[in-house]
Amino acid sequence: MKTGGNRYGTHRVIEPKGVLPQPARVVDNDMTEIWDNEMLIDVIRLNIDSASFHQIKNKLINQGHKEDLAEAFANHVIDLTERTGKHKNEDTGSGGMLIGRIAKLGPNFEMKEEVKEGDLIASLVSLSLTPLKVKQVKKVILEKDQVELEGQAILFSSGIYAKLPEDMDINLALSVLDVAGAPAQAERLAKAGDTVVVLGAGGKSGVLCNAVSRERVGVSGKVIGIVHSQRSIEAALKSGCNEAYVGDATNALQIEEIVHNATNGKMADLVINVVNVDNTEMSTIMACKDRGTVYFFSMATSFTRAALGAEGIGADVDMILGNGYAHNHALISIDLLKRNSYLMELFKQRYTD
Repeated sequence: MKTGGNRYGTHRVIEPKGVLPQPARVVDNDMTEIWDNEMLIDVIRLNIDSASFHQIKNKLINQGHKEDLAEAFANHVIDLTERTGKHKNEDTGSGGMLIGRIAKLGPNFEMKEEVKEGDLIASLVSLSLTPLKVKQVKKVILEKDQVELEGQAILFSSGIYAKLPEDMDINLALSVLDVAGAPAQAERLAKAGDTVVVLGAGGKSGVLCNAVSRERVGVSGKVIGIVHSQRSIEAALKSGCNEAYVGDATNALQIEEIVHNATNGKMADLVINVVNVDNTEMSTIMACKDRGTVYFFSMATSFTRAALGAEGIGADVDMILGNGYAHNHALISIDLLKRNSYLMELFKQRYTD
């Protein structure tokens, strides 16, 4: 076993030297011998970030892989991890997370939660920084943003993880934990009496944020959901939105009009963006009132577009870029699912086999 590794994993960085594993282009995914401060995981399944998954799918379709999309996606996973040592989307920069069983624990690994070899866990750090060696892709689940595979991964001492609950389907838990940062941050940001707008209110992150926001704003507040199609209206309303509207999140003027009409011109105290497409920054900002708060959880967000766009229209809003980690975010999200029967059934329908 190798010794003297850095807790942040810089000892695994191949190119360029001197950077952390996340921004690195190439990391070492050799699993034959681990370092004494690492956790080796036998990977079962990847849950790829929604923005990343859809971008890869669209890219492959544009390359002519409509009929063999699952096979092409599997080949992409293998090629990307062989070239770079990890699953970091080279266009979006985002990753996702994994579930697997602990194969080996280095004696100097910094334990965040008491676990042992053989335990089933979910990584709560991005695949964009996680060394990953893929032996075989067994199945690409196109409708769930997931990849079932045989392989191994490394978690560094600075990494966080969650031991999966015994009473919950592992794929259900994976789907929830992948976006656990969003409802945890929404819980912090939404206040009693607030008007909250959720862009992407029908999606995985959206329905969780709807539920948390509704709890936080109370009877004196309002949660407004904006979804991409009529079929998502029901999920938005049943998960917590007081009102829900169909709108194009890339059309800032349309979204501004919807929110203006829904709030009698007052606009939102808090706007939460959980969409998985590009160019939604201005819709988010223009839905917010002066001195309100916008929260960009979407990995498709461009800081440049958001910052310069807000400046360009004279919008004085506080902008928060989504952090996939918040204290106790795994517990918060799983507890939310357990106490909300509608969310539990929705996630079972959407994300379990």
